[in-house]
Amino acid sequence: MASGHGSSTAPHTGAGGRDGIYCKERDASSPPRQHPGRSLPDVCPKEPTAGEARGLREGPSVVSEHGRWTVYSSKVNLPAALNDPRLAKRESDFFTKSWGLDFADTEVMPSFYLPNISREDFGPYLQETAQRERIHERCKAICPNKDGVEAVSSINQNNEKSRAELEQVPKIFMRPEFALEDSATFNAVLPWSHFNSAGGCKSSRDMASSRLLQEKLSHYLDVVEVSIARQISLRSEAFFHAMSSQHELQDRLRSTQGAVAVLRGRTATMERVMCRGPLSLLRTALERGNCARLYDKLKLMAAVHQTQPTVQLLLATSEFVGALELIATTKEVLQQELQGIHSFRHLGSQLCELEKLIDKMMVEDFSMYTRSDLNRSLREEPHVLEKERLESLVFGLLRQRKLDFLDIYNEEMIQAAKGIVTQCVVDSVVNIPDIDTDVVTKLADQMRLMTFLQWFDLLQSVFSSFLLFLQRVKATLSVIRNVVLEALDSNQKSRLLAEQTTAPAACHASPPPHQSHPGEAELAYLTHEGLFISDALSDAQRAHGGPQEKSSGLGPRPQHGGAVEPEGSPRPQQGEAVGPDRASSDSASGTTESSSGRDQGFLAAGGAVSLSGEDMMPSELELGRVANNIQELLYAASDLSHDRCVKVLMARAKDGSLERLSPGEFVGLSQAVEAFARSTEDLCCRRSVSLRGALQSQANRFVHRFHEERKTKLSLLLDNERWKQAEVPVEFQHLVDSIADGRIALPERKPPGNAEERKPGDFLLVDGQKYAVVGTVLLLIRIFLEYCQCINDIPSITTDLLSRLADLLKHFNSRSCQLVLGAGALQVVGLKTITTKNLALASRCLQLVVHYIPLIRTHFETKLQPKQYSVLRHFDHITKDYNDHIAEISAKLVAIMDSLFEKVLSKYEVKAPMPSACFRHVCKQVSKMHEAISELLPEQQTQTLFWRINGSFKMHLKRQLARLGVVNDGGPQHGLVMVDVAFYTENLLSLRTLENMDLSMVEIWEHKR
Repeated sequence: MASGHGSSTAPHTGAGGRDGIYCKERDASSPPRQHPGRSLPDVCPKEPTAGEARGLREGPSVVSEHGRWTVYSSKVNLPAALNDPRLAKRESDFFTKSWGLDFADTEVMPSFYLPNISREDFGPYLQETAQRERIHERCKAICPNKDGVEAVSSINQNNEKSRAELEQVPKIFMRPEFALEDSATFNAVLPWSHFNSAGGCKSSRDMASSRLLQEKLSHYLDVVEVSIARQISLRSEAFFHAMSSQHELQDRLRSTQGAVAVLRGRTATMERVMCRGPLSLLRTALERGNCARLYDKLKLMAAVHQTQPTVQLLLATSEFVGALELIATTKEVLQQELQGIHSFRHLGSQLCELEKLIDKMMVEDFSMYTRSDLNRSLREEPHVLEKERLESLVFGLLRQRKLDFLDIYNEEMIQAAKGIVTQCVVDSVVNIPDIDTDVVTKLADQMRLMTFLQWFDLLQSVFSSFLLFLQRVKATLSVIRNVVLEALDSNQKSRLLAEQTTAPAACHASPPPHQSHPGEAELAYLTHEGLFISDALSDAQRAHGGPQEKSSGLGPRPQHGGAVEPEGSPRPQQGEAVGPDRASSDSASGTTESSSGRDQGFLAAGGAVSLSGEDMMPSELELGRVANNIQELLYAASDLSHDRCVKVLMARAKDGSLERLSPGEFVGLSQAVEAFARSTEDLCCRRSVSLRGALQSQANRFVHRFHEERKTKLSLLLDNERWKQAEVPVEFQHLVDSIADGRIALPERKPPGNAEERKPGDFLLVDGQKYAVVGTVLLLIRIFLEYCQCINDIPSITTDLLSRLADLLKHFNSRSCQLVLGAGALQVVGLKTITTKNLALASRCLQLVVHYIPLIRTHFETKLQPKQYSVLRHFDHITKDYNDHIAEISAKLVAIMDSLFEKVLSKYEVKAPMPSACFRHVCKQVSKMHEAISELLPEQQTQTLFWRINGSFKMHLKRQLARLGVVNDGGPQHGLVMVDVAFYTENLLSLRTLENMDLSMVEIWEHKR
């Protein structure tokens, strides 16, 4: 409406549209559209509020050319504009009242972007919609439509009027759940409370209310009925159209019924003419096939009847596998092809009992074979006894799923292992006349009466016997494993072959049934080429005459299992044609020949294995489990051998004799056990731990005794040590030299040389340094080399021996501290006093031990596993303790001189003669100190020690000078002090190794403030 009459969207049927196609008209005088259409202003404006005034949208003026235009600037409302009496037509532009009568439309220039559209452009569209238009015109003729703007407007007005009238009806009547049975709904529709007045008498007001309510309900009913009638009148044409369509549908159903009746008649004729004869022919062919199958069943029953005598013959020759195959084949035939035969009702149970008997016979035979194989002499060859017999037994047991036969072998193996130990002890005791077997009957007591060498020879004999025993067990188990693997491989090949033949078998089994019953496919349905059934039957008889006899001779074959046809069974020639008249005679001859061949297949001992044998074999999972159990049985044999050797070892160790062995003897025992363990590990691929564990427990006891002996020996040496410098024998110097060469072990004893070479030295030379040591330290070095040698021979005791060595080193450190620093040697040894020389010698011995601790740590680290490196922290703690002890000795030496300085310098007086007696005494004591330790400590340590002693001297001298009030002022007292100081420095610098020592004495003077 805002765009004027030129943009009216009402449909026109005049010149603007041809052939019923709407074409939009455009007035040439209409102004051009420069802005999108806007909605009309409010026809009933009201005064705007402050918020609304601010929210109004600004826009261009469409009424006047000046001022800001708003919706409140409108001069006319919509009803007044539409009902203007001055205009002849309502379609005229009603804006002329505001714009003026002189308003004229201007011509709009055509757009350069829009093409000129003609009727030819709508040609394809008109062709596509022509058919639908004709259908539409036909529907309009049946149900004419009221076109025109007036009809549409009247319908809209009626709809609005109807909607307004329906809105008068209360909503409660429109609800789907409306029901007057509901009391709430009833009370809402009929409010009886308005009619119940006091006293039960009705007044005129109540009567008026009831009439008013009745009229209101009647009015609601009229409104609804009128609305329903209006809707029915509007849809009456569609109703009549549906009725006419119903008549047309009934006509079509009549014609369809007639066509169906004709088709049924033709079908009945075809059945009578073409189907009854061929079906009778099919019935006759099926009867002939049934007779042939019955004849095959009778032949099969004759063959099954001979099963039991044949099984007895096979069992007489120990052919267990052949007998089991025959029983399984017969049972399968009974279940699949001869099921329900009354004469064979007890044969199945008889075969089952016979099969159980064979199972017991095989188990007993396997037990006897195992016992004889394991109990024969170990020196006999070959390792496997009667290999073919073993393979036959294992295959039979596998076929019967007797998978527990390995338990029988395990039990026999345990008994054989016990017999090996007993036989070895008996053989050893026979050669020892000191042991009376009549008095000492127990094997353990006999072993304890042996000497170590005799018992060690017995242990070696037991080891060698068990190695031969494991070789024999491994060879036997290898044969059993090969049989299991062959069965597993056979199962896998059968499965793959079955998978490969499944698809071809399915293709040959279902689509062409003429292979087993010739002509059935052609008789079942008419061919697509249009042949008659008689022609198809004759073609099938000519093409498949030969296989007819073959099929009837062999009979129906089971899909899984059943007797396999012998290779010698006669077969009809492929080129032989068999006619219908000769089918019966040829079939009889063929079945007779095949029956004789099948009898031969059932009665042949050791013949071809039937398919049922493969089904009876264990599954691949079970065979794999048996193979794993065989390997586990070999592991069990290794563990059993070790357990029996442990018995021998513990019988000897019961009285503690193994703990009292020398290191060499125990090392020999350890090496023998380790060699046996490695041999069994290489043979069985199993690391058994029982023998190593028993040896480890004995090694722990041996280590405890080994450690206690050396700790006691070291304690005795320390308690008798007088802490004087000892001479170093040549053997110990060679020992230290071998350590320097990287050999952390006891060197071989060298033959004695000349007297010059065996002369002991005053010092121990270690990496170019001289160490003055006591005799106890030399023995300590040999002791920890014995520890290192022990772990070289017995690596399993490394961690235990490491903790024991750490305890030994801690004991040496603590005990030496008690004897020297704690002056315990005065009471233990009877020393008069602990001199500075004793202290320096103890410090040097501790430094020697600290020097070797990293080497010992490295050696132990090579014998440990990475997860055991944490025990090496003991060496770090020991090194720290030793360094602290050395520092305490150094502090003790300084403290001795410090107390001397404090005592002497406290009496110092600055007076002539110079040098004073005090300084002379100090220099004398310093010289004695230097003389005592200079030969024991290295030069660097001596200088460090005297540097600390000099510092203590300066501190006490400074304190005494401050007490005397002597200052650095150049006076007479200052000069006298400087003379004494010069005497002190001159004497100190004259000592060996102290020539270059910095002895600045500036610190003795107080700084002037």
